[in-house]
Amino acid sequence: MAQKGAQPPAQRAIKVPGGGFLSRHGRLIRYALLAVLGLFIVGGGWGFWKWRSLYAGMPKLPEVAELWNAKREPAIEFIDRNEKTLDVRGPRYGRATSVEQLPKYVPEAFIAAEDKRFYEHDGADDAAIARAAWSNLRAGETVSGASTITQQLIKNFVLDSRQTVKRKAQEVKLARELEKKMSKDEILSLYLNRVYFGAGLYGIDAAARYYFGKGPDQLSVSEAALLAGLPKAPSKLNLRDNLAGAKERQAYVLGEMVSLGFISKTEADAAAVQDISIIDPPEYDPQLGYALDAATERVKAMLPRIPGDLVVTVSIDTDLQERIRKQLAERMAKDGAADGASQVSALLIDKDGRVTALIGGVDYTQSVFNRVTQAKRQPGSSFKPFVYATALEDGYTPYDVFDDAPITVGKWEPKNYSGQYLGPMTMSEALTRSINTVAAELAQLTSEERVVDTARRFGITTKLEPFPSIALGSQEVTLWELVRAFGTFQSGGLRLDPYLIETIADSRGNVLYERPTYDRDRVYSEELDKEMNGMLTRVVNSDIGTGGRAKIKNWTVAGKTGTSQDWRDAWFIGFTSAYVGGVWVGNDDDTPMKKVTGGGLPADLWSDMMEIAHAGKRPEDLIGAETGAAVSEAAEQRIAFYRGLSQAFSIAAGQQFASRTTPDRYQQQ
Repeated sequence: MAQKGAQPPAQRAIKVPGGGFLSRHGRLIRYALLAVLGLFIVGGGWGFWKWRSLYAGMPKLPEVAELWNAKREPAIEFIDRNEKTLDVRGPRYGRATSVEQLPKYVPEAFIAAEDKRFYEHDGADDAAIARAAWSNLRAGETVSGASTITQQLIKNFVLDSRQTVKRKAQEVKLARELEKKMSKDEILSLYLNRVYFGAGLYGIDAAARYYFGKGPDQLSVSEAALLAGLPKAPSKLNLRDNLAGAKERQAYVLGEMVSLGFISKTEADAAAVQDISIIDPPEYDPQLGYALDAATERVKAMLPRIPGDLVVTVSIDTDLQERIRKQLAERMAKDGAADGASQVSALLIDKDGRVTALIGGVDYTQSVFNRVTQAKRQPGSSFKPFVYATALEDGYTPYDVFDDAPITVGKWEPKNYSGQYLGPMTMSEALTRSINTVAAELAQLTSEERVVDTARRFGITTKLEPFPSIALGSQEVTLWELVRAFGTFQSGGLRLDPYLIETIADSRGNVLYERPTYDRDRVYSEELDKEMNGMLTRVVNSDIGTGGRAKIKNWTVAGKTGTSQDWRDAWFIGFTSAYVGGVWVGNDDDTPMKKVTGGGLPADLWSDMMEIAHAGKRPEDLIGAETGAAVSEAAEQRIAFYRGLSQAFSIAAGQQFASRTTPDRYQQQ
């Protein structure tokens, strides 16, 4: 016990044996822990950075609708009104097909071939990825990708096909996102419609029709398994070039279908030995190329943005077109060669505006230049009806008399084809005989500007200049324009808007354009149009008309011949109540023919075309044709004589009246 006032004993340091070692050991532990922590932080940071870098720049998952059209090469399938395929330009995309429309074994064949756990995984199969990684590690190279069907869609339509860890990580992530947006059946349907089968075929519908000539809903187990094997190596296993190799792959698919319980062993054995009938590849008529080229240009003009694949229904009557083309080619080979004409073009439009035949040349395989829509040539006298139509608007009548005599307009002195002048004649006779002097005079009386305006109203779109020679068709136009403009006469004054395209859709059946029904614009008086049609009917049916060779049996024909300078172009443009059509003949190098006129070879060809088009149809009356009843030449002369006297008296009387009523100061001016 400490005594009172005593100091406490001083504390002594206690030495523990080995204490220095323990102190150093503690410090080492602390340093080690700090190092581990540092490595963990650095490693975690690196891992986080690496994880972030895998998804850096990863594209956003497109909307489902965009996936249907993603990375499609431009393609157009042309069909007729009966849905018969006329041609496919670009890859062939089949019609959209859903799994609900197919026998169960069809989608099951693709699941067996490509993604056995399709209905079980969430877009990426982790077990399959692990197996693939082990296989690749052992092989020292990429031998397995373990891509699910969903991943294949992402790889093909969202990402690229590079074999990198980053691209694979993004593929897995986006595949899982896609599975949250779409059902399994929707994903499988998308895959079946977009998968590549080789030979330019995309989608099971295209492959089924191209190889077997049937829809995918009609495929047998054997055929389904054969197609399911193609996406693995579509070019190598082309059924027409390597059916044996495709059969080996088919055996694998059938075996997998059995192991998955999709079909029985008996069904697989039967499918394996089933005869496979591969149809011949479709052959399309190359001569339709002129019409389809024109339709393609129309599509480009109509749609602001061209989708990846289109199904275009065209107006062409392919049977009628081929019969007309063949007839024209035969006559050109004989008569055209004799007349020094190497090319022909023809256009046929029904009264509603439907282009039923478009022949842009003798042979599309030799020249793709379209002489209906692309060639601009001088129409010659086939342009005169627009001059006469303008004159009628200005108050002239078919039986007004004009003097066929030499005429001078500035430095221009138009002459008649015959080189002769017939004196006084009616306006109707002048058009019937295709008199140049009267047409030139009428253009001066009405003005060239008004003639240009009439032609534009009727449908001529090429720029025309108001030169005096326009009266004789000196300015170039296309056959398409000229036939369209004559359609105004056929209808009684309503402008014709020809169409080549009836509908435009995509392979999913979405209609992008459908030709509407609408009222045609009136651009000319119906009463005046009747008078024009009467005169144009006389061109064909009168003994003095230039178009007599254009007649067709049982139908009333109206029209006009045309011949350009030095016989470089010859035309016949005409119509019945059912069709309006035109024919041009000439040479691409613009060399003259052997004095071919519009009333010769073109009228013959036009008649050939129309006889084919009207076969089996009941004749109908043509508007105004009755006003053009044939008048004998003698009667025409009498009409001209008496009408001329009447006009002379009218002029004299008018002058006398003016002298009695007009102040002198005005008479002197």
